[in-house]
Amino acid sequence: MRTLAVGDIHGGLKGLNQLIERTNVSSDDALIFLGDYVDGWSEAAQVIQRLIDLSKTNACIFIKGNHDVWCEKWLATGDVNEVWFKNGGKETIESYKDFSEEEKQTHLHFFEALKLYHIDSENRLFLHAGFTSMKGVENELNPENFYFDRTLWEMALTFDKNIKLDSLIYPNRLKKYSEIYIGHTPTTNFGEDKPMNCANVWDVDTGATFKGKLSAIDIDTKETFQSDKVMDLYPDEIGRNKKK
Repeated sequence: MRTLAVGDIHGGLKGLNQLIERTNVSSDDALIFLGDYVDGWSEAAQVIQRLIDLSKTNACIFIKGNHDVWCEKWLATGDVNEVWFKNGGKETIESYKDFSEEEKQTHLHFFEALKLYHIDSENRLFLHAGFTSMKGVENELNPENFYFDRTLWEMALTFDKNIKLDSLIYPNRLKKYSEIYIGHTPTTNFGEDKPMNCANVWDVDTGATFKGKLSAIDIDTKETFQSDKVMDLYPDEIGRNKKK
């Protein structure tokens, strides 16, 4: 059995389906999705339905991303966050036009059940963005950091590999977990189109929301799998690239 961590999907159902096909996912595989399922490409609602269906055949863990928080609030109240609307929310709202109120309620329950983080039996941490407490995620004072923080990844990017684990200046956040898997910050921002590893942190968001691919990584072997560039799967759409 494999455990695959999957990066930010952002409404790209075609990319998700292609990735699942290329990874040859079977019912024996476990899937950990790192959040941001919506906002960007035109099939956000369809992505959520696909994930719900996948959870019926596979062991799945769904982490909550910042875009998922915005969509959840809209489904619950009908209120449209202006920042969200300009960053993919418009496309997400439009993707729900043919969904019934009952189906929307099912999706709302999906969003409400999303986890802020997951720690497995090997002390590997999975979350969307980061955390700030040196004592670990259980001691985080601001839950929004789990889906907004970028300081964890910034620290990992600049980490001095010469610092030994027993050093007084070794970052306590990195000591807490054997590995940390995140999304949220596209690796394409740093000129990389595949998942990046810095210190013991793996960033699996490879920019599918903009001009990159959707990626998955086998957390044991570190084998990676990718879709085509998601923008190429939606040639008649601009998506969030209008923001770049």
